[in-house]
This record gives sequence, C-alpha cells and structure tokens, in this order.
Amino acid sequence: MSEDELASFKDLGLSKKLISSIGKLHFKKPTPIQLKSIPIALMGRDILGCAQTGTGKTAAFALPIIDILSSQKSKARMPRSLILAPTRELAEQVSIFFENLSAPHKLSIALLIGGTPFSEQDRKLNKGVDILIATPGRLIDHINRGNILFNSLKILVIDEADRMLDMGFIPDIEQLMKKYLK
Repeated sequence: MSEDELASFKDLGLSKKLISSIGKLHFKKPTPIQLKSIPIALMGRDILGCAQTGTGKTAAFALPIIDILSSQKSKARMPRSLILAPTRELAEQVSIFFENLSAPHKLSIALLIGGTPFSEQDRKLNKGVDILIATPGRLIDHINRGNILFNSLKILVIDEADRMLDMGFIPDIEQLMKKYLK
C-alpha cells in the first residue's frame, strides 16, 4: 500500500481506543513521518526520524507509545518510557500532547524540568509513571537523588536529538546511556 492509499490512522495498526482519542483531536490523516514510523514503532523496532517542524513528529512517537503501554501498569519509581527533550518548553509541549491523548488509556505522566519544585515531581514518581518526559539535567538530578530506576523502561525517545547535542548535552546523554539506559 502506498502512502497515498493510506487515508487514515486506522490503517497504521493502532488500537480502536487510540483511534477514538485521535479523532477527538481532529487529526484528519497521518503525515509522512507518522506513516513511516508508527507501524515500525508498534513492532518494537528502533527508529531514527527526521522531519520539519510542524509535520507531526510528536504524534509519530507518542501514538505508538500510548498503544504499547496501555496494556500494563507502572511501578513506583520505574518509568516504562522516557522522552528526553532539550528544553523545558519542548518538554512541556510533549507533556501536554501526551495528556490530551492518554487520558482514556489511564496512563500516568510525569514532567521533570528545572525551575519547578522537586516535591511535586517526587510525588508523581512515587505513584508510578508510565510516560516520563524530562530534560537531561533534571533527570540526572532525580537519578542522583535515587528517585528513578530504569528496570521497567521499554521505550526511549530522544526528541530533537540534533538540537540536544548542539546545546552541549552530549556528556549528559553519554552518562545516561552508559550508566542507566543499557
């Protein structure tokens, strides 16, 4: 089936429950990045995607994450997915997107960014988190405090990886990958 023949999100292998959530957001049809990445992500394969701003990259990784994680429950301090973002603003946007789509799926979300109190973030982590969205610095702060274990991590997304590396996060990413995200 060619990209032109795919007319809806139903053709990508997403669950009916998620298709209903997508409809409520008035998404019409999948974008090219979504067409190419969602079926592969649903198979549990690694993806490296590159597309212009505004082409639906967040949905390209968020939709499969929601579908994959909807079948199980989280454990305290053990997130099942981690989305790393280079800036607070991007992390907040990703968090809002997940909150809008994941409510019917009863997935828990935590946002770990600097400039906000640790106490609220600690509370969410202690309850159990399905989807953890964080900036590298704040994530490392929580790891150093013993607030996070990655024993149940199934999915890792490095959002805007090129920008993150340009901003000097290479040492942080290397530390996370070697020490915690094996």
